[in-house]
Amino acid sequence: MPHDCSQPTAPAGIYPFDARGVAKRFRHAAIFGALDALQQGEVMRFCNDHDPLPLLRQIEQYFGDRVQARYVAREPGEVVIDFLIAQ
Repeated sequence: MPHDCSQPTAPAGIYPFDARGVAKRFRHAAIFGALDALQQGEVMRFCNDHDPLPLLRQIEQYFGDRVQARYVAREPGEVVIDFLIAQ
């Protein structure tokens, strides 16, 4: 079943971020800014049309254990990742 990031059905503390709507030249800066803005225990639900493996490495290098990534969906054309700010 596809996930639709345009429909805010997630409970409080989960914030959608649809990367498909952000210009490519601003995308990584916007993602890092959004992650920096989250507080402990909050989640950014990231949606994209491809698996962002280089971005995941960059996030791991920059944030270390502070940000945990968990795939919600990992299908061609539909990737959803929850980024949790660790307690």
